[in-house]
Amino acid sequence: MARGDLTNQEWAVLAPLLPAQPVQGRRWRDHRQVINAICWVKRTGSPWRDLPERYGPWKTPYQRFRRWAADGTWARLKAQVVTLAELDDDIDWDAQVDATIVRAHQHAAGAAKGGAGVAEAQAREGIGRSRGGLTTKIHTLADGRGRSLVSLITPGQSADTRQLIPLLDRVRVATPGPGRPRVRPNSLTGDRAYSSRANRQALRDKHITATIPQPRDQIANRLRKGRNGGRPPAFDPHAYTRRNQVERGFNRRKHRRGLATRYDKLGAHFPATLDLVEMLDWLHAVPDGLD
Repeated sequence: MARGDLTNQEWAVLAPLLPAQPVQGRRWRDHRQVINAICWVKRTGSPWRDLPERYGPWKTPYQRFRRWAADGTWARLKAQVVTLAELDDDIDWDAQVDATIVRAHQHAAGAAKGGAGVAEAQAREGIGRSRGGLTTKIHTLADGRGRSLVSLITPGQSADTRQLIPLLDRVRVATPGPGRPRVRPNSLTGDRAYSSRANRQALRDKHITATIPQPRDQIANRLRKGRNGGRPPAFDPHAYTRRNQVERGFNRRKHRRGLATRYDKLGAHFPATLDLVEMLDWLHAVPDGLD
């Protein structure tokens, strides 16, 4: 087994979730070999044509990755792996939120060339200008162990604070059997970027305990208003010390160069890469007792 390939334990969890072989027509190449090939490309950031011979023809994993990106298979697989973790009571619902920047390779930056609408076209693909170059930003609401519950992709210059409510609205972890999916964490920890009035109100409406420090300007504004400034929001320093878990999750997933540097041109392919890498992050942490 090559480095980065699925282990037997991970494959035992993933195999039952994969699409079945077609009843008619040509049969697909072995799922495990093809997924290991896709994982190799995303781990190394290499071109598809450089795929080692042990994985077979490079076109097969390339076409399957594109097909599963188009029909939402990667997103479904990630959601089902998260559901298995919830079934095993393995999700820490003291959630954390943060964002990270990935730089777009010149290959991805060529998603739109020439013409007056280049910036608009790149924005549609989730590419923008930030810190002197073309970048994409990944906004993630993670569980208490830094594993992504839901993520959003925006151009690199997008503000973090505006993505918190969309992230909360997209939390939806299904549980097998009857009952509604879980849509609300117990608590949420974030940095000062998320300390807006709208965000705090949304968290109160959802009955989510917030641990978000106030920026200095907000503190000064409240003190300047005196009694009209209201009470300062509650803040738990002990809970805030655990906020590094979401950053550690970013670091784990960025070990895969295909995510740390954006090589995917299309806005449909990079989210699929993100779903795949986040699914692998959950698979690597599957408890030993999972049936």
